[in-house]
Amino acid sequence: MTETTQTQTTPQRGGAKSRSPEYRLAVDALRGLRQDLFQDAFAYRPLPRMSVDGPITRRLPGRLREYAVWIPHAVVAAAGLLAMAIAGTASDGDISSVISALLALVPVLLTLVRPVGAFWASAVAAPVATVFKSGSWSDWPWTPGGFAAHLVVLTVVALRTRPRTAAWMWVLTACYAIFAEAALIEGYYSSNTGPMLFISALVLLIVAVLHIRRAAEREVSAQQTVTEHERSKRTLLEERTTIARELHDVVAHHMSVVAIQAEAAPYRVENPPPELEHAFAVIRENAVIALSELRRVLGVVRAEDYEAPDAPQPTLADLNGLLTNVRNAGLTVEKVITGAVRELPQGIELSAYRIVQEALSNALRHAPGASARVEIGYVLGGLGLRIVNGPATELIKPSPGAGHGITGMRERVTMLNGEMTAAATDDGGYEVTVFLPVPVSDTETSRDSGDSV
Repeated sequence: MTETTQTQTTPQRGGAKSRSPEYRLAVDALRGLRQDLFQDAFAYRPLPRMSVDGPITRRLPGRLREYAVWIPHAVVAAAGLLAMAIAGTASDGDISSVISALLALVPVLLTLVRPVGAFWASAVAAPVATVFKSGSWSDWPWTPGGFAAHLVVLTVVALRTRPRTAAWMWVLTACYAIFAEAALIEGYYSSNTGPMLFISALVLLIVAVLHIRRAAEREVSAQQTVTEHERSKRTLLEERTTIARELHDVVAHHMSVVAIQAEAAPYRVENPPPELEHAFAVIRENAVIALSELRRVLGVVRAEDYEAPDAPQPTLADLNGLLTNVRNAGLTVEKVITGAVRELPQGIELSAYRIVQEALSNALRHAPGASARVEIGYVLGGLGLRIVNGPATELIKPSPGAGHGITGMRERVTMLNGEMTAAATDDGGYEVTVFLPVPVSDTETSRDSGDSV
């Protein structure tokens, strides 16, 4: 029985503490009002100087650019002087005109250093200026000078703060106007509350739209920066994945051949010694282990839908077919080979083929109608490549492409410990130079195998 009583009592206590959504909304609104217009209202917040990196200011001479940073301050000061002149013109020329002019000027100038405090100063100056105003009481609750000054203050403070602060300033302005209308006595026959609320609402709406647009531009700029960075990382990973797949197809083939030959070698010799059988068994075992590890590592970067190509990977021996396809696409290509042509490791052959392929594809995209030259140099210790194309000669808009061809070539060269340069030529063309090192032992092995054949 006691447990039932406790269970029934607990929801009642929780219900007593719960608040309605309207109550929470009102509390949040009052908290926002306190943060925007009461907390540190007269804090020192000087107006920052204007940036001179704009399309107009950057063209100004050096002396004028030094003064251009003060343009916002000069505009605010000019608006204050205009409100001061309006206040002085609407007065009778006695001491009241001086007081009215100062009451219009001071709040505007205060926006340069204490923006929120300037709003409160303008709100206090409005009834004070009305008291000191002599002559007919045709303007209520703002004098002509106070009307202009309060609009300027609302605009400047809204520009320097956030849209929520501008909304609160307009609400308090409306509350003051309603209170002043309620206290209107006989003789105050002309009210300017309607024009003030309409014009200020229009101005503050424009300022809020500007704030929203600037925030959106900053967000888009930040998002573009992040997107470009992520795109670059993704492209780099894709290129590395492609290279890893191709190298796997090359290395896996040779490792498989080594394993098979090591297993079959003892049967090719009659009565082989045990040491030889053991050596071939170790070779086969290590080849199988290396092949398994290679496949395991590649599984990390290989896409699920990737299928290994059925055809063998291309080499420099297949370059003539590539050049024929490029010529059919409209690019005049010349091939020059220097040095003693020899068979290189398949990874080198594949990367060299892909580099030439990508360089010629870039020439087709970016230099329509140009001619190209492919130079292949077989030198001691490596392979040299040079692909150069002239400037575009046809009046065809170049295709922009994906912009990742150079990245892929650099990745291939880097993974092979090579060197690469890619830059525009003096005549408006483009040149790619690559050197892929080949270990001397591999070179000599390839040469010896060629001699035995």
